[in-house]
Amino acid sequence: MLVLTRKLGENIRIGDSVKITVLEVRSGQVKLGIEAPPEVKVHREEIYARIQEENRRAQRGKPEGDSETPPAGAKQENG
Repeated sequence: MLVLTRKLGENIRIGDSVKITVLEVRSGQVKLGIEAPPEVKVHREEIYARIQEENRRAQRGKPEGDSETPPAGAKQENG
């Protein structure tokens, strides 16, 4: 895991198309701004986990071998 330290107003770049900005730090919380193209799905971890669980449930309801199209909300992971 890469660990970075940023101050208020500073940025992190992920590839050429994703920019994360530290907008606010207060009371143990950090507010981040994320600029990403529409094809890059951005979710909070708990929402992502819920989407993955819904996709698993939907996949169990399909006949075997019917996996030509990815489930809604599926995210392709990079390494």
